[in-house]
Amino acid sequence: MKKIILILCLSLLIPSCSNDDSRSSNPNLPSIGFNHTVNLDLPQFNNLKFPNNSEVITTDGVGIKGVVIYNIDNTLYSAFELSDPNITPSNCSALKVMGIRAESNCGNDNAYEIINGLQLEGEGGYPLLRYQIRREGNTLFISN
Repeated sequence: MKKIILILCLSLLIPSCSNDDSRSSNPNLPSIGFNHTVNLDLPQFNNLKFPNNSEVITTDGVGIKGVVIYNIDNTLYSAFELSDPNITPSNCSALKVMGIRAESNCGNDNAYEIINGLQLEGEGGYPLLRYQIRREGNTLFISN
């Protein structure tokens, strides 16, 4: 009986373990790799020195349509792809950031939260594509 209970408990735990495969399971966004650094001492990134502020980076080779970085509390940052994850990349698929929301430019109601990447409104159901980000001193390292 104890073995059956142990097996049931393990079988419940195993599906809950997951890796970050949501990147590859979104058929709308191509898989890309990049590494980018942000020097917080530069004036154009001054907003990122303060919590509850964001910055959009649209440098070629950084993300598909760019990256939005959000300062949560000076130790935690979020970084997400600027492409709407629920449509294929196009001329209008770069999201516009207003406060903590990123909204579609393609005439749909898709809106996302840039703190956690969750979809707030619209159709499709995919969250924003999350990038890895870490802070060391006054430098942010963003990668995929």
